[in-house]
Amino acid sequence: MLGVILLVSTVVCAQAVPLDVVHGVDETQSVRRQQFNNGLRIARDGYYSESHLVTTSDGYILELVRIPNKRFQFWLNPFARKKPVVFLMHGLQGSSVSYITLGARRSLAYNLADAGFDVWMGNARGVINSRNHVSLNPDDPKDAKKFFDYSFEDIATKDLPTMIDYVLQRTKQDKLHYVGHSQGGTAFLVLNSLLPKYNDKFISADILAGVGYQDHFPTAILKSIAKATDFIYNFAVRRGLLEVGFRLKQQIVDENLNFEDSDVLSSNNEVALILQSLRSFLEGLLMLGRLEVLGEASVKQFAHYGQNIKDKSFRRWDYGPVQNLLKYGRFQPPQYDLRRVTVDLTMHYAMSDILLSEKDVLNMAAVIPNAKVRKVARESFGHMDFIISNDSKELVTDFVVNGLKKRYE
Repeated sequence: MLGVILLVSTVVCAQAVPLDVVHGVDETQSVRRQQFNNGLRIARDGYYSESHLVTTSDGYILELVRIPNKRFQFWLNPFARKKPVVFLMHGLQGSSVSYITLGARRSLAYNLADAGFDVWMGNARGVINSRNHVSLNPDDPKDAKKFFDYSFEDIATKDLPTMIDYVLQRTKQDKLHYVGHSQGGTAFLVLNSLLPKYNDKFISADILAGVGYQDHFPTAILKSIAKATDFIYNFAVRRGLLEVGFRLKQQIVDENLNFEDSDVLSSNNEVALILQSLRSFLEGLLMLGRLEVLGEASVKQFAHYGQNIKDKSFRRWDYGPVQNLLKYGRFQPPQYDLRRVTVDLTMHYAMSDILLSEKDVLNMAAVIPNAKVRKVARESFGHMDFIISNDSKELVTDFVVNGLKKRYE
């Protein structure tokens, strides 16, 4: 009987998924490059969903995914009271799938929907169905360099404002709750640092392993790779390696990261070792590419984190002294001023996180006016466990959901 219910649910939900095209998006162009059917994936778990398209100020077409109802509720009640809105933002090489991958009982998005919230999930530029642009084709070599010329700051200052403003307009609300994992936390901090007016659009925020300060970066091999960030980035761009993600095949790694014939390595053993470490790291990402949660990212996103790890900082993209002077009016990139982040913020962190240290979390919280910290109660809990570990429900999700529910009791 349960199997019949699930089958019917899947069919009903799949047929009920509208595609809202806004801001002058060409629907045929958008559909042409659709890579993942979020509606069908969510329907499989028994939930109604919607897909909405928005366009950023610089032309990227982004997909928003909405889960407005509890499980097995397949229609919208036009007379129902407005629900509180929660916006979920994924991490680096994540996507909206990050918040549903654990299934109906354990995924954060579903738990929030079942608790009575109107759940929206963002997809940053370059990620699955957000890998679109009004004029640039990411698969055309003539366009790819310009398409992938973005870092987490572009996601923070262009993608997030477009998506947040659309969600608030669509739901006719003034504020919403925010949850961000990893880069989703980084983007939140950068957004409210550079565009502080957005602080007023958030009721609260839960940042799950949100990377910011890098004074105490915990992983030695990535520290070593980060020392050569600018060289690696320029080398990758020259080779046409602009994107990292499940679309990469082993042959791409072989073709772009085959260093045996490179003249630059013959006289520099340290660079050779670093680049071989990078090759191993990217091959590891290819192995992870079999996971549902792994999406795409520009190489520049990694490079921006690499610059900050190398310089033990949390600051804007480093163009080099001359370009920095033209861009920022100074030789060094400016730091992100976290004192300007005034949202009621909870920073969740894990002791076995290979990308974020406890010291850096505590130092950020000491600067952010309304920040609290919360250590996950399992010492072996890691960076990706926030979205892929089965016990994340008991260790993280329940705390987030119950905290939000208490605000409306």
